[in-house]
Amino acid sequence: MATVDLFAIGNALIDQEFTVSDTFLAEQNLQKGTMQLTDGETQTQLYNNLKASQVYKGQASGGSAANTTVAFSALGASAFYACRVGNDELGAIYLNGLNEADIQTSEKSISEGVTGTCMVLVSEDSERTMHTYLGITAELSDVQMDFEPLKTAKWLYIEGYLSTSDSARAAVKIARQIARENGVKIALTLSDPAMVQYARTGLNELIDDGVDLIFCNEQEAMMYTETDSVDAAMAKLKLLSHDVVITLSAKGALVANQEQQLHVQGRKVVAVDANGAGDAFAGAFLYALNAGESLQNAAQLAILISSEVVSRFGPRLDLADYTLLLENFKKECA
Repeated sequence: MATVDLFAIGNALIDQEFTVSDTFLAEQNLQKGTMQLTDGETQTQLYNNLKASQVYKGQASGGSAANTTVAFSALGASAFYACRVGNDELGAIYLNGLNEADIQTSEKSISEGVTGTCMVLVSEDSERTMHTYLGITAELSDVQMDFEPLKTAKWLYIEGYLSTSDSARAAVKIARQIARENGVKIALTLSDPAMVQYARTGLNELIDDGVDLIFCNEQEAMMYTETDSVDAAMAKLKLLSHDVVITLSAKGALVANQEQQLHVQGRKVVAVDANGAGDAFAGAFLYALNAGESLQNAAQLAILISSEVVSRFGPRLDLADYTLLLENFKKECA
């Protein structure tokens, strides 16, 4: 198989997106701004409640690492996505969407079962709250993965949501070993405050003896490092990763390694939907690093792409929009 720049491992989820009130979140006992795992029956009940009283915005292919991979690929690099979907209509829609974005997948990803779904609830302040039924992706394992592309990739990307699955963590362990044996850099995202709060042991296993690049937001950073400031969190995270990126919402991002630390300013937009913003940031940042850009330029491009995602509904931009934004970015930097 042809060499790819990025080999990503993550959950495969179809998003159902709604705009909701804070009152509705409270009534449903949902913690705003986090992801909560559930079973199919409970999610169906929530879906019915949503359809009865809230505003439906549409369906989209999601999954944190998949959103990152789409941004990475749409900007012009090559990628492979390892996941698990059911042998059903949603599974076909999911894989076809990745292939249309020029992302390689494997038939190994398809197995008997139900493709996972996620209710994405967007509040008036643009914050997203997620209610996720993993379906068959909860049982993601090395059996669904074709590791051949990883052996010649430049980056391995791991989403923190995999921390809740024993079989997925075992698969990541194999992937990490292959990456280290072949000089492939490893990047990881903490993904969500709920993962830090409830699946810390799993996250520790994913990080193992360290990574080359770690992504997190300021809440995740301080929770994971058990500190009360972003600077203190950064100091601890640098012990686990060569490069560290802490996103700061509208304030931009803090980027550091052993040699430098930069605060890159945010970009003013009208926030509509935060779903997928961190994923897009990671994809654009990885793309820029892969293209030989500096940490600062990588962060600036990532802020540009992620802020555009925030300004629209849905976790991803139209594919052509990534290219247009990159062209404009290059002109501004020239």
